[in-house]
Amino acid sequence: MAFKKKVEEKILDIDASMQGTLTFKDPVNLRINGKFDGNLETRGNLTIGSTAVVSGDLIGDNIVIGGRIKGKVIAKERLTLLPTAVIDGDIYPARLNIAEGAVLEGRCSMLHDFLNAGELAEYLEVDLNSIMEWANAGKVPGHKEGSDWKFERKAIDSWVASGKIGK
Repeated sequence: MAFKKKVEEKILDIDASMQGTLTFKDPVNLRINGKFDGNLETRGNLTIGSTAVVSGDLIGDNIVIGGRIKGKVIAKERLTLLPTAVIDGDIYPARLNIAEGAVLEGRCSMLHDFLNAGELAEYLEVDLNSIMEWANAGKVPGHKEGSDWKFERKAIDSWVASGKIGK
């Protein structure tokens, strides 16, 4: 008889007022139910509860929003907007699920599996010249198709997570 060891999940449930910048490099299950002012970058699952009010940018893998967001949202795998969600800002999901009743006041641009140099500059929030320098020097994972550079989003995410950006 084989026994499987249960993987211990890291769960953080925040029901408080916080401000600042939070970055989680390891996958977590994070739920925010209170007020958060600042930027949040996480891996794993991020849930913004129906009572939450967030002012700032969110970056994560799987994001579920039930509360109020004022800022940019980047969901690298999936973004789900629940009926109680109200977003005032632009969203950038790889996949999108919107329930009836959710409100979006902003633009939606789907993340593609491959990015061109301009899209990568916007994705990483750096200038296009830096992207071109990194690409030509072989410092960023990508390949040339004719005269244009193409960058696989998953490879870029791994490169950023490894801390090699700009090196």
